[in-house]
Amino acid sequence: MGETSLRVLVVGASGTVGGAAARQLAGHGAVVALAGRNQGRLEERAQALGGAPWRAFDAYDLDRCAGLARWACTALGGLEAVVVTVGVAGFGPVSEMPIPVSEHLFTVNALAPVTVARGAFEILPAGGAAVVVTGEIVDRPALGMADYAAAKTALATWLGIAGREVRRRGITVTDSRLPHLNTGFAERPVVGRAPVLRPGADPEESVARLVVAPVLTAHRASVEPRGTAGTV
Repeated sequence: MGETSLRVLVVGASGTVGGAAARQLAGHGAVVALAGRNQGRLEERAQALGGAPWRAFDAYDLDRCAGLARWACTALGGLEAVVVTVGVAGFGPVSEMPIPVSEHLFTVNALAPVTVARGAFEILPAGGAAVVVTGEIVDRPALGMADYAAAKTALATWLGIAGREVRRRGITVTDSRLPHLNTGFAERPVVGRAPVLRPGADPEESVARLVVAPVLTAHRASVEPRGTAGTV
């Protein structure tokens, strides 16, 4: 099954970060299954990866979110890792944030990723890995981002505790706090306008280092004989 004998579900694969993660993982020999919101883009990316299985879903459909890992496990004949890159930005002072928009930010940025990860923990074997993107906003919340930052921070807190729990089963959980990237993500908020931001980091490099590398490292550690990791 290639260089890594690794089967990975990438959730959010119709987006820029998820698409890059899927492509890079496939380049390392992994077999990937794609899940995302944009059906047309998923089909194109699946074809580009040699006919990878794909499934469209909506973040509000939490039952479908919960079942993504099981679907991928069936489609790939097993599952060693899941990557979750789902998210949406929103800006504005707390006094002007509509309640439905706040609900949307928390659903997409926290509830949906949590539900995907929880479902994955039921499927992943010892040595498995879950990499979930939060973002540097967790460490650097700013004015005009209260709901957006709170949703991402809630996800980060959940990952920290869940990671400690599933570590007992040999599963590695990575909270991937990507920096602001040059993808246009902040320019497509569901509400408000992004503040002036510094130039974004290179998406390919950041995804390789903070999303793909943790998956490969965890898998390598799980398949190498004990005591050989890191030897030359």
